[in-house]
Amino acid sequence: QVQLAESGGGLVQAGGSLKLSCEASGHTFSNYAMGWFRQGPGKDREFVVAVSRSGSNTFYADSVKGRFTISRDNAKNTVVYLQMNSLKPEDTAVYYCAAKGVDYYTSTYYYTEIGAYDYWGQGTQVTVSS
Repeated sequence: QVQLAESGGGLVQAGGSLKLSCEASGHTFSNYAMGWFRQGPGKDREFVVAVSRSGSNTFYADSVKGRFTISRDNAKNTVVYLQMNSLKPEDTAVYYCAAKGVDYYTSTYYYTEIGAYDYWGQGTQVTVSS
């Protein structure tokens, strides 16, 4: 069992930046592929970005490519980050991090589907004003 806790959300003007953190506890962090998803007002939860267990592979939704960056450091801590730059009002959403337990043989895989993930955080609100 792993517990996830997001932080770093808030209110920012369009064009600004925020850095979200997702801290994992309860199990070996490096055994999990991680992902960020978001759910805007009146919308379904959608994929944002994913990183493999090894950290070597990432995949971004087209809507955030070039603006958002995911990072993790398995050796130093149990946190995965989402750096969000050039924010737009349409980025307004609750952002969730998610974890999927994977073995060594799939350590380079990333996952984009909601149903692929085993554990979810409670979410952190990001609001971008125009």
